[in-house]
Formats: sequence, structure tokens, C-alpha cells
Amino acid sequence: MGTSYSITESFGSNLAAVLADKILLVHRNFNKKEFVEITKIECLNKTYTQRIDLLATLLKRFLPEDFKIACKILMQILGEENPNETGMFTNYYWLMPIGKFVEKYGLDDFAISMKAIAEITKRNTGEYAIRPFIRKFPDKSLKQMKAWAMSPNFHLRRLSTEGLRPKLPWATQLIEFVDNPKPVFEILELLKEDEIRFVKKSVANHLTDYLKVNPVEAKKILNRWRKSKNPNTIWIVKHATRKIKL
Repeated sequence: MGTSYSITESFGSNLAAVLADKILLVHRNFNKKEFVEITKIECLNKTYTQRIDLLATLLKRFLPEDFKIACKILMQILGEENPNETGMFTNYYWLMPIGKFVEKYGLDDFAISMKAIAEITKRNTGEYAIRPFIRKFPDKSLKQMKAWAMSPNFHLRRLSTEGLRPKLPWATQLIEFVDNPKPVFEILELLKEDEIRFVKKSVANHLTDYLKVNPVEAKKILNRWRKSKNPNTIWIVKHATRKIKL
């Protein structure tokens, strides 16, 4: 007999217990019993994304009030970096509430939050957590993402494009740069010859988004890139335009 699997069920009291056990290794005052019990009650009838939000909210309630201290505790439980381009939502799924925690409560601590998002994305992803910072601090965020685009770490390079996508799945639209995508395209230019498929696919999907929200500017950059002799750039162009004709 086959069995059914629901990703939603992975984000209930079972995940609360996983997080609590990890936190207790570095913060002995964490109340695991109450954290798990409240999660079990409050996660009922909630969706996958609502459960992630709930767990982040409960982390805020049960960790020290000071964001800097709470974030430091959470950074200590991340474990080894993900060496692969896959596994972010399987082996490292349990980090999703931590990313949401930074997204919800870290806006007043930009530098600390950027370091936290960078560490999270090396294992899971910071593409959702970064978006409120882009909206509130566009210039500082773009500067940070440009630096990530030049990082030797492919997870950070991927974040520099994925986090800026205007139509990122499972996220609210990022419209700040739609009319003038030049600052974003400057970052994509740094990644157009990237050899890592994980990064190339993000750049291509990013440009696919722009073909929907600002096709004039998207076609300009794609028509210029299609003249390149670099195989990675050509791969990006083909993937971005697989459903349309330039």
C-alpha cells in the first residue's frame, strides 16, 4: 500500500521538538515542553506557510527578548553548511522557521540580520527573509547582494539573484525595481557566466520574471547576452526564453 506525504505535517509539534532539542544544547533555559505543546495546539488547521510563521512567532516568545541574543543562539544550531545544490528543502527544511524569525524580527538590526541570512542560505535559503530588508533598505540591500554575487560561495551567489526576483514563488511580489531594473541587472551581469547550475537557473528564472513584468528591458539584456560565446550565458538565455521568442 502506498503512503501519502504532506509537507505541512513536517512543520508541526515534531519540528518544534527538533528545534527545541537543538536550542537546548546551547541555551539550557529553553522551555521545550511548553514550546512543543503550544505548537501542537496552535498549528491545527494551519497551512505550511502559516506553520512556519507560527514557529517563528513562538521562537520569539521563548527565546531571549533581545534580537541580537536570540539570533546568536539560533546561529549556533545551524550545523554544517550544505555542500550541495540540492537538499535545502529536505535535509535543511527545519531551518525555515529560523529564516522567518530573522525576516519578522530583524529589521532593526540590518548588519546582524544580513550575517544571519547569509549563514541560513548556505544551508536552506534566505530568499524570503531578505525581501523586507530590500523594501526598507534598498540601497544597503543592493550593496550587500552585489557583494554576495561576487562571493566564492555559490549559495550566496544564488541568493543575490533569487532574493531580488520580482515574482518569486511563495513570496509577495517585489515591485520596487520593475520600472527601473538597472540596479538589479547590474547584479545579474556579475552572474551571467557562472558555472554552477543552481546559480544559472536562478538568473534565468529571474529574467523570465522580468519578461512578464518589464519585457522591454528584459529583452534588451537577453538579446545582448545571446550574442555571447560563453556557454553558461547561452544556457541562461535559452532557459529564460524557453517558452517565448525574443
